Amino acid sequence: QVQLVESGGGLVEAGASLGLTCAASGRTLSQYGVGWFRQAPGKEREFVAAMSWNGLSTLYRDSVKDRFTIAKDDYKNRLFLQMNSLKPEDTAVYYCASGRVFRGATPSSQIDEYDYWGQGTQVTVSS
Repeated sequence: QVQLVESGGGLVEAGASLGLTCAASGRTLSQYGVGWFRQAPGKEREFVAAMSWNGLSTLYRDSVKDRFTIAKDDYKNRLFLQMNSLKPEDTAVYYCASGRVFRGATPSSQIDEYDYWGQGTQVTVSS
C-alpha cells in the first residue's frame, strides 16, 4: 500500500533548473531515511542525494553537490529535489526512495538500503 509518485520532470536546456517532487502515501517519510536516484539508458541506477530520517544529515553525489538540494515537507509527506545548473549528463529517469531502516540516522547511497521506490520521472537536459 506504500506508494511514492514522482513529478516535475521535463525537457530543459543546459543551465536551467527543475524541481522534482515525491508524494508519498501509506508511509510517513519522516520516519525513514529518504533518497533520490537516477538511471540513464544503458546505465545502472546511481545515487544522487539522501537525507537522514530527521533531516539532520544529507549526502550528495559529488557531481551534483552545490547544484542539487534535497529537502522535505513532513506536513505534506513529500520529498523534493531542487536541481539547478542542469547539465546534459544529468539526463535520466529520477526515482525517489524510502529507506529500509526505521529512523535511519545515516544517509545512504546504497540502493539496497531502500525498500520503496517510485516509478520515476524523466529529466532530459539538452545542450
